Amino acid sequence: MHARFAPVRDCFHDLFAAGRETGAALTVWHDGVPVIELVGGTSAAVPPGVVVPAVGADRPWRPDTLVDVYSVGKPVVALCLLLLVDRGRVDLDAPVAAYWPGFRAPATVRQVLAHTAGLPAFPVPRPAAAITDWDLLCADLAAAEPEWTPGSVAGEHAWTYGHLVGEVVRRVDGRAVGRFLAEEIAGPWRLDLAFGLGPADRRRCADLSYGDPGWPDLVRGEPGSLRARALDNPPGGRDVAVVNGDRWRAAEIPAVNLHATASALARLYAGLLAGGTLDGVRLFGPDLVAEATRVQYAGPDLVLDRTAHWTLGMQWEPDGSWGMGGIGGSSAWADPERGYTFAYVTARLADHDRVDELVEALHSCL
Repeated sequence: MHARFAPVRDCFHDLFAAGRETGAALTVWHDGVPVIELVGGTSAAVPPGVVVPAVGADRPWRPDTLVDVYSVGKPVVALCLLLLVDRGRVDLDAPVAAYWPGFRAPATVRQVLAHTAGLPAFPVPRPAAAITDWDLLCADLAAAEPEWTPGSVAGEHAWTYGHLVGEVVRRVDGRAVGRFLAEEIAGPWRLDLAFGLGPADRRRCADLSYGDPGWPDLVRGEPGSLRARALDNPPGGRDVAVVNGDRWRAAEIPAVNLHATASALARLYAGLLAGGTLDGVRLFGPDLVAEATRVQYAGPDLVLDRTAHWTLGMQWEPDGSWGMGGIGGSSAWADPERGYTFAYVTARLADHDRVDELVEALHSCL
């Protein structure tokens, strides 16, 4: 790493020294090349209050350690559908029902991608075992009445996003979205990320742990609220006993269980920032990238309970950056104005203040 970025390295190491981080990786590309590649800590689960390396010294975090990045995966599943749009196989303004017969909500593909389709929560209460039942959950969504007129307002489709987007991909292409991602995006661009891991990749996973034992309840919101309904059905998505298990890691739950390295995510955004071509491999046309990263909706988000700016799968920020953070602290985005892409992945489920401090250090270097 160039000495210019030493403040970022020091900030990263300070997170571990202060006990705020237990296992993480950070990758930054600037002007089209990787300039920061940092890994630290352990891939083992660490109880709250225990400082690395007190435990997990036999499982150091490696450059190829995979970790569940939660909603950081939403732009990735969106890109699968956008690739079909770029190839002329899907029309953004066509109704979802044109590709998914029996889909009841009068939402367009664009509205699904922009979180305005009105289906932010699975409508039928299901047990935790339903997490892995793709067909059941998609059937529930197809039969559901939207909670608002599609296109009128946004609400992050916390769990449902990946099934809505991924099922359109499957209906049009014939492949499950995990296979589509592997063959059409991750393979050509050499990205170490996936929906639905095989046995060998599951052995590379970091185990998630809580920074605060009360974290699952703290992030859920008020019981009975739209946010709580969006996050809690099916149950188990914030339970480390579930998400660290083989069933979760092998399943395709694209809204919340992309497993990735920081290097892969920064590389993905570098390809988008370059207009859809990476290392000479063109996946997306520049016009598609421009449309995908343009603000489609700006206003209140009923699940996030704040103002949000949604593109086709990402959040847009006032500084012009676009990307996505995940519940628990992982985050990845591109900053066109400053010319960098950033990816931070963590196994410590806590707030995004770690990312905020790393970004402040990075900006001081640029």
